[in-house]
Amino acid sequence: MKIATYNVNGIIGRLPVLLRWLDEDAPDVVSLQELKTTDNKFPRRELEKLGYGAVWHGQRSWNGVAILAKGKEPILTRKGLPGHPDDTHSRYIEAAVDGILIGGLYAPNGNPAPGPKFDYKLRWFRRLQEYSAELLELEIPVLLVGDFNVMPTEIDVYKPERWADDALFRPEVRKALAKLVAQGWTDAVRHLHPGERIYTFWKYWRNSFERDAGLRIDHFLLSPTAAPWLKSASVRRDPRGWPHTSDHAPVIIELDIPDRPNSR
Repeated sequence: MKIATYNVNGIIGRLPVLLRWLDEDAPDVVSLQELKTTDNKFPRRELEKLGYGAVWHGQRSWNGVAILAKGKEPILTRKGLPGHPDDTHSRYIEAAVDGILIGGLYAPNGNPAPGPKFDYKLRWFRRLQEYSAELLELEIPVLLVGDFNVMPTEIDVYKPERWADDALFRPEVRKALAKLVAQGWTDAVRHLHPGERIYTFWKYWRNSFERDAGLRIDHFLLSPTAAPWLKSASVRRDPRGWPHTSDHAPVIIELDIPDRPNSR
């Protein structure tokens, strides 16, 4: 099974890029972030023409997450993280696909830091930590997938000294992600590529992509039940070089799932 994550940076404006990539790579499951559109404008019909069912959680102009599944409809299990019923940000969606629970997320950016946005980011991560612990207790295959807006270590960022005070690299958020992973999750990319510089995001300015001056902020975390199935993990860099593209590249993992009863 090929499972992907892709921050599309506006699904309406980048729809041709998204459809081209889906057609070329044909992942089985996709977590999308930064839809930047309302629920009623989500391009369901265009995705259906490529054979993808979808669930989504939109928001006008900001945020927004979705999960796609090739040849089937994802079974929606949750919209939004628990712990703050007044939080209106569309940052988390969860669905079951072929017996695997996929939590698609778009973590807050948090800049400027310090400040209210950074405080919200830390609170959001605490909520994620609490909920992810509950997911692990289920002892089922679970994937937390998406744009975490955190570079875990210095190897995950070009020239880390330039990012010391940024909300994506401050010690508080790196500790928050490390605490989450320490619950028992496996960072798929780093598990298979422990010493390699791998980036998933490049700013639009100063030829960042051409210079490979990037960040690794898009992650796959696998529960202990799913981690033994991990076969490969890679960044699809080509779409980042296409015209009118996102500043992120798709990331794909492959799972070698053993034969088991279909628990969808």
